[in-house]
Amino acid sequence: MSGVQRVGIVFSGGPAPAANAVISSAAISFLEDGREVVGFFHGYSNLLDYQGVEGSLVEGEHYRLLTDKDVRGMRNARGILLGTARANPGKGITGPNGLNDPSKTQRLLNVYNALVDLGVDALISIGGDDTLKTANLLHLFQDTLPEGSKRVRVVHLPKTIDNDYEGIDFTFGFFTAVDVMAKEVMNLRADAQATSAYFIVETMGRKAGWLAYGVATAGEANLVVGVEDVDESLQDDQGKLSITKLSTRIVDVMVSREARGKHFGTIVIAEGLSELLPEKYVEGVDRDDHGHISLANIDLTELVIEKVKAQFEERTGRKKAIKGVQLGYESRCAPPHAFDVMLGSQLGIGAFRALVEEDLNGHMVSVSGQLDLHYVPFGKLIDPNNLVTQVRFVTPGSDFHRLARFLETRTETAASWSTGPRKEV
Repeated sequence: MSGVQRVGIVFSGGPAPAANAVISSAAISFLEDGREVVGFFHGYSNLLDYQGVEGSLVEGEHYRLLTDKDVRGMRNARGILLGTARANPGKGITGPNGLNDPSKTQRLLNVYNALVDLGVDALISIGGDDTLKTANLLHLFQDTLPEGSKRVRVVHLPKTIDNDYEGIDFTFGFFTAVDVMAKEVMNLRADAQATSAYFIVETMGRKAGWLAYGVATAGEANLVVGVEDVDESLQDDQGKLSITKLSTRIVDVMVSREARGKHFGTIVIAEGLSELLPEKYVEGVDRDDHGHISLANIDLTELVIEKVKAQFEERTGRKKAIKGVQLGYESRCAPPHAFDVMLGSQLGIGAFRALVEEDLNGHMVSVSGQLDLHYVPFGKLIDPNNLVTQVRFVTPGSDFHRLARFLETRTETAASWSTGPRKEV
């Protein structure tokens, strides 16, 4: 039998549909094989301040020894069985040298000590790119421990509705999130048609435009703009996103549609555009433990709407009803679609196979093709200079990128960024 007799599971970052499919499938795999499973509540929140004092981690309050009863029948359940949080044990570590600084690695040491004291032989990390970064830091940190120290193996399961992960085609929850938000966009489209109005819809997607493009395509939007579209045509003199130029592109679509007798529409923009705004728009905005701007506190749609209304009136001499909607939170704990349940289940089982069958450490579980499992070393996903994970963007001009371009409203001013003939919708 593998040396992994007790495995820990930690889920960190934002929720995602099919989270419980991943957790339950991983747990069942180990329990059915006669091994123990420790589920830690709310990410690393209860681990990073561990001091080794008896009773500082209380079963039932900070963690749970999962049983078959806990995880059976949970694959389609909403929410997250273990809860989640954004606590960051690697905060302050910005490169390999930081792993040798005791003041910067204290939280990692606390996590390690907690795992060892609870008899955990391996940790299954479930989360986004920041959680992958933490998993890698915990993996590398153990190289600095004294010779003979127990080694807690680490494997990571990729999670994000943003789908911006290197090393895997699609992340669990992405398709559910796209479907939920696309249905909302379709509802707004019907409202816009009934009231001769426009809706500008901001979708989640911190770094890349996968969600925005998926939602726009499935939701039949008339234009989508993601971070991948920001080039000199949308930038100011400092290389930042120009709200004026972005608004001009939107008004171009509106005017073109009006010339064809269509006085309504929906526009989708990615929330990640906020990170490209000039400093005056993001100054003073709160940041999380990973240093990310709280994008929910930047009302990008309102900034754009103000400019779009003014430009539209200037060009047509008429006012236009334009409303903004932010979408994302309502999708994160939606009932998962069958594909996400199957994908998440395979990833959970992949954790068992990686640790027990493949005897791996420091790997991310990946799926491709017909749910074929692969195991990617952390080193292929992390920048060795700053230990930051690599984000996967939508490639401009790729078939996925062109999909929305073919279907959105054609305008003459958009010819320079068009990738082929498109159908009016």
